[in-house]
Amino acid sequence: MALKKSELYSSIWQSCDALRGGMDASQYKDYVLVLLFIKYVSDRYTGQRYAPITIPDGASFKDMVALKGKPDIGDQINKQIIGPLAKENALSDLPDFNDATKLGTGKEMVDRLSDLIAIFERKELDFSKNRADGDDLLGDAYEYLMRNFATESGKSKGQFYTPAEVSRVIAQILGIHGAATTSATTVYDPTCGSGSLLLKVADAATTKVSLYGQEKDAATTGLARMNMVLHNYPEAEIVQGNTLTDPRFRDGTVLKTFDYVVANPPFSDKRWSTGITPGLDPFDRFRAFGIPPDRQGDYAYLLHIVRSLKSTGRGACILPHGVLFRGNAEAEIRRNLISKGYIQGIIGLPANLFYGTGIPACIIVIDKANAHSRRGIFLIDASADFMKDGNKNRLRSRDIHKIVDIFTRGLEVPGYSRLVPFEEIERNECNLNIPRYIDSRTAEDTQDIEAHLRGGIPASDIDALERYWTVCPQLRRVLFSDNRPGYLDLAVPKEAIKATIYNHPEFVIFIEHINAQFAQWQQRSTATLKSLEAGCHPKAVIRELSEDLLAHYLGTPLIDPYAIYQHLMDYWAETMQDDCYLISGDGWLAKPAPVLVKNAKGKEVARGWACDLVPKPLIVARYFSTEQTAIHELEAQIENLSAQIGELEEEHSGEEGVFAEFEKVNKAGVIARLKDIRDDDEAGDEVAVLNTWLQLTAEETEAKKTLKAAEDDLDKQAFAKYAKLSEDEIKTLVVEDKWMTTLAAAIHSETERVSQTLTRRVKELAERYETPLPQAVSRVAELEQAVNCHLERMGFQL
Repeated sequence: MALKKSELYSSIWQSCDALRGGMDASQYKDYVLVLLFIKYVSDRYTGQRYAPITIPDGASFKDMVALKGKPDIGDQINKQIIGPLAKENALSDLPDFNDATKLGTGKEMVDRLSDLIAIFERKELDFSKNRADGDDLLGDAYEYLMRNFATESGKSKGQFYTPAEVSRVIAQILGIHGAATTSATTVYDPTCGSGSLLLKVADAATTKVSLYGQEKDAATTGLARMNMVLHNYPEAEIVQGNTLTDPRFRDGTVLKTFDYVVANPPFSDKRWSTGITPGLDPFDRFRAFGIPPDRQGDYAYLLHIVRSLKSTGRGACILPHGVLFRGNAEAEIRRNLISKGYIQGIIGLPANLFYGTGIPACIIVIDKANAHSRRGIFLIDASADFMKDGNKNRLRSRDIHKIVDIFTRGLEVPGYSRLVPFEEIERNECNLNIPRYIDSRTAEDTQDIEAHLRGGIPASDIDALERYWTVCPQLRRVLFSDNRPGYLDLAVPKEAIKATIYNHPEFVIFIEHINAQFAQWQQRSTATLKSLEAGCHPKAVIRELSEDLLAHYLGTPLIDPYAIYQHLMDYWAETMQDDCYLISGDGWLAKPAPVLVKNAKGKEVARGWACDLVPKPLIVARYFSTEQTAIHELEAQIENLSAQIGELEEEHSGEEGVFAEFEKVNKAGVIARLKDIRDDDEAGDEVAVLNTWLQLTAEETEAKKTLKAAEDDLDKQAFAKYAKLSEDEIKTLVVEDKWMTTLAAAIHSETERVSQTLTRRVKELAERYETPLPQAVSRVAELEQAVNCHLERMGFQL
């Protein structure tokens, strides 16, 4: 059976538990990722001629498995596996598997390393069989691990990883996906970390490109090299060294230039100039622009990028917001960059996205090719679009798509984006702080003094809901009536607002239109999805499906197409992605498998069965609805009997109640009590209660037996049904009953959101002005007089 992505990720993440002990995440990540690398290259390249990675004899993962349990396992891994592998493939700074300070000594080290190897030994992690062409399943797993490690490493040690969402934004706004790339197209990252940003740009290109990266930290450089191999870029040139003091990519004595340059350098590097004499920079990075201040290295990295770009090159750099408005030397550099027209755009990002810092950052986009014809700088304020993810913020798929769409099309959206002319920037002394040019603040909800004094809802507040009245012009006349010029009254009771909106003929037509719109997309997409075959590329599937859905809803009134898009992307991440990988690996195969759980002795035992692609509830709903209905009726019967028993016990549990003396009400106790009072002529009422209790519990027990038998029988029928399913039936179950039913519910919730938003606003306005001030004052006086009268009657004089 093909391996689901979610299972792959969770299985590998378990390996972290084997090492956590007292080790920091930034340390144990090295061991886990090296094991992942060795397992992958062993599965992928062992015995292959001309493979990009050479596996020396005796240095494969299989040889590592043979070392499990040996007292010198750590030393042997170093000598037999790590050493030869590193030597043959020019890998360096791999972790020491015999480090007692990190892995423990004696049996502790043996057990820890043996357990770690055993996790990667699992048959589900056979990477030679579980990688769909065009879908970097393993590379994505590597990214998943890097993200988790960065999260756990904390602020001080999470700098080796650029969040994948930010990397995707940069990769797409560079325009490499639409360029005529070849293997000669060059992409460079001067502070590449683990290489995630570099690889995202490469992934966006239509052809394979040439990658170059430099990283200061030696251990992280090793991670980047392994990352390149796992993403099928073993030929990428990743070098170690300080990019500012010793740039390794040169053409003779000058810097090598590239088609694309991207970077996420350390923010405000206070030691950037150590080892450099900026005024005598041999690579001429600062002369034309100015020398960055000694304690702020942001522009040093940006100017290195500018110098490393070809005359037709494009680049993007992630920097803190301070570079947009700080003065003195940085202001001069900023002015010179603006005057040359190199800055195409700036994208303001939300705060707390990055693992090394919580401050907000921006993406500065450099474009040399069109510098002379540029009229201004395109600004985007995307700071408000994100979701919370633990203690960090994260860009959603919709946020990424919106940024890319707006930037690449140059669309000006009020409160979000603007092309700011150079003349305006000059008037602001080349200060590029985004709020100077884009007011993204939510409009203040003003209070109307006259409405508070005289009543009535201001017509201006109703006019502000124009987008609703454009779709439902008559609805406004139903909801409001004239009060006086400029003011309206609510024409329906407050509690009837929602029903009035939802049942209005115009709104009904709007909902019918939205439903028909989805049905049209559903019909088209159902046919496409049912045509999937083994070997399909899941990433291509979701790309085409999601883009089609977004385009289908663009321009739809009252509906945010990016919200619709996000529903699909959420469901993809939750369910559809795994399903598509199963289809890619096995085709339309629905085969139930036992669910294995560990018992008290740690042994795996079967507990029922499950089928990932076609879960049991789908089979039951389509083929055994009658049996399921009978089960629901039995459950309702049992619930009713249980309630009757509970009510009976509650009614007769008082001080003099039948059950007052019972420590616990059970069958044995009730029967014993009946025996005790069988000759008591005055205990008739008590006998009746006890017999009723026995009768109800007997019915409940019998109903539970019947339910258990019905459930077991349904379980057997459902299990047997899988073997009889045709491929067309499986496609219907998956595409129609599973995928489309879920998506329909999620997307239709957007129409409910429309009515709820309008209802909430209308009610808010009605309540705000429903009691004018004179009326409120009069009511207060009435209440005060009533209180005074009560006090007088009680003998108090005011």
